[in-house]
Amino acid sequence: MKKTQYIAILALTAVGLTFEACKESLEIPAQGALSDQTLATQSGVDALLTGAYAALDGQYNNGSALNLSGSDAWQASPSNWTYGSIAGGEAHKGSDGSDQPAIDAIAKFTSDPSNGFFNGKWRTVYEGVNRTNSTLRVLAQATSITDANRTSFTAQARFLRGHYYFELKKLFNKVPWIDETVATAAASAQPNTDDIWPKIEADFKYAMDNLPATQSDLGRVNKWAAATYLAKAYLYEHKYTEAKALFDQIVSSGVTSNGLKYALVTKFHDNFDAATENNSESVFVIQMVANDGTGTIASANQGDMLNFPYGNSPFRCCGFFQPSQDLANSYRTDATGLPYVDAYNTHPVKNDQGVASTQAFTPDADNLDPRIDWTIGRRGIPYLDWGNHPGADWIRSPGQTYAGPYSPKKNIYMQATQNQYADNHSWAPGTAINLNVIRYADVLLMAAETEAQLGNLTQAQTYVNLVRARAANPVNYVYKYANDATPLTGYSTTPAANYKIAVYPAGQFASLGKDGALKAIYFERKLELATEGHRFFDLVRWGTAETTLNNFFTYESTVTTDIRGGHFTAGKNDYFPIPQRQIDLSTSSGKSSLTQNPGYN
Repeated sequence: MKKTQYIAILALTAVGLTFEACKESLEIPAQGALSDQTLATQSGVDALLTGAYAALDGQYNNGSALNLSGSDAWQASPSNWTYGSIAGGEAHKGSDGSDQPAIDAIAKFTSDPSNGFFNGKWRTVYEGVNRTNSTLRVLAQATSITDANRTSFTAQARFLRGHYYFELKKLFNKVPWIDETVATAAASAQPNTDDIWPKIEADFKYAMDNLPATQSDLGRVNKWAAATYLAKAYLYEHKYTEAKALFDQIVSSGVTSNGLKYALVTKFHDNFDAATENNSESVFVIQMVANDGTGTIASANQGDMLNFPYGNSPFRCCGFFQPSQDLANSYRTDATGLPYVDAYNTHPVKNDQGVASTQAFTPDADNLDPRIDWTIGRRGIPYLDWGNHPGADWIRSPGQTYAGPYSPKKNIYMQATQNQYADNHSWAPGTAINLNVIRYADVLLMAAETEAQLGNLTQAQTYVNLVRARAANPVNYVYKYANDATPLTGYSTTPAANYKIAVYPAGQFASLGKDGALKAIYFERKLELATEGHRFFDLVRWGTAETTLNNFFTYESTVTTDIRGGHFTAGKNDYFPIPQRQIDLSTSSGKSSLTQNPGYN
C-alpha cells in the first residue's frame, strides 16, 4: 500500500477526536465530509482504513485541509528522531541555536507542558486513533460486507490503533483511551487515569489471531507484525514469559506481508535504501514514496525533511539531527573486535571538529565497528555514493562547536538513484526510503533481551551474534572510492577505515552473568538501531535513563555547547508532559479531565 493510494481518500475521514478537534468540530462543519451511511460499504470502509494507514506518516489533518508543511511535520515525525534519538543522547538537534530551539529544551529535559512539540505529536497520533475508530464505527453499520472482509478490516484497524496507542503510551504514559464506542462529544471528557496496556494488548492480540500471514498488498500489516508488536508490548511490561512464547514463534515461523521468511538481509544498508525496501527484515514499516503527483513531499517522509547535511552539500537543507560524539565512540572495538561496553568514551573516535574543510585531515585509524559508517557521516569517509564527507562545509554551525562534526546517514538517498527516490517539491528534501518501525534485527535483540531476563544466556548470545555476524561480513564495510573525483564509478577493495568486529565467543554471556549479558544486549541495541528512534524509550524501560543520560550530558558537554545544563530526573523525565493545550481544551467548569504527569505541575 504505497502512499499514492492515500491522497484521494483523506477527505472521507471524519473530524479528529483530539480534544482540540473535538471542540472545534462542534462549531465548524466538516467541509465535503461524507456521512457514515454513505461510507458504510466495502469500498467506503476500505477508504477509511486506508486513511488510517495514511496517518502513519505523521501528517496532521486539521479537519478541513491537510497541513502539508511547517513544524507539524517534524513535531510528529513517526521516526521519533526528536523524542527517541535526540532525547536518548544518540544525536544533537543540529543546525544552530536559533533554529527550532524547542528541540534543545527536549534534549536537555528542560521543557514544560507548553512546549508546542508535545501538542503537535499528541494531536497527530490521536488523529491516527480517530481514523481507526472511524473505520470501526462505520464498519459496524455496513451490512453488505462479508464476514471475512469484516474480520480483516477490524483486525487491520485494531493493529493500527494498537500502534498509535503504543506511541502515546511510551511518550506520555498517562493518556485517555478513546475507542469507537466513545461519542465525539464525549471524547474531551475521557480521563487519563487508567493503565491502557491491557487494551493495547487486546488490539494486537485480536490482530494477531485474525490477520493472514501474507497480504496481496504489501503495505498492509499481517499476523506476524501483530505478534511482534504484542511481544514488544509484553517486553515493555516486563512480561518476559509471555514475550518469549511469541518471539519463539516469530523467529521460527514469521514472514513479511509479502511472504518472505523473516531473516537479516545480507547488506545492512539495504534496510535504508528505497531500491531494496520491503525485504526479509521488514516486520512493520511505514511506506514512503517520492514524486507522488501532489507537488508536495507529504508522502516522502516529510517528518525528517530537516535531517540532511547543510551548507555546500547537494541536499540544500537543513543540518539537523547530528549524531553525537558519544554515539561515535560506541563503535570503537578492542583488539578482539568486541565493544567497550563500559569504557567506550575513554576510547574516543577522532573527529575533525574545528578543522576547516580546506585543511588536511586524516580519519581515525584504530579499530571500529563498520556500522559506524552506515550510521554516521564523518569527515574523509564516503557518504554513500555522494563523495567523501567534507566535514565543516556540510555542518551549519561555524567551527562545529554547537552540535558537533557529524551528519546523519540512514535517511539519506543515494546519488545514483536520486531521480527516482528523492523528492524536491519542497524547500527541504523528501525521500522514498521506507521508515522502519520494527525490523528483524530489532526482533532478534528484543528476543535476546527476553531470553537473558529469563536466564537463558546461551540463547540470548546466539541472537546477539546473529546481528553481529551480519555486521562483520566484509560486504558491510564501507570501501574507499575507486576514484575520489567521480565516486559513482565504484568502490575500491580497500576499506575506508580499520574495521574490526567479532561475535561474542562461546560461553561469553554465561561468564558475564545475567546483568553483564543484559548490558551487552542493551549496548548492541545502541549500535544496531542507532538514530532509528528507539534509544530514549529503551533507556526508560530498562530503568537506566538517569545514569546513562546524565553521564552523557557530562561527557558530551565537553564536546559541544548545545546540551550544556541538561539533566535527567528519574520519576519526572521518564515521560514527556501532557501538553498544556490538551489540558486546557479538556477543562470544563474549571476542572480538566486530564491529569498532568508527575513533576510537571
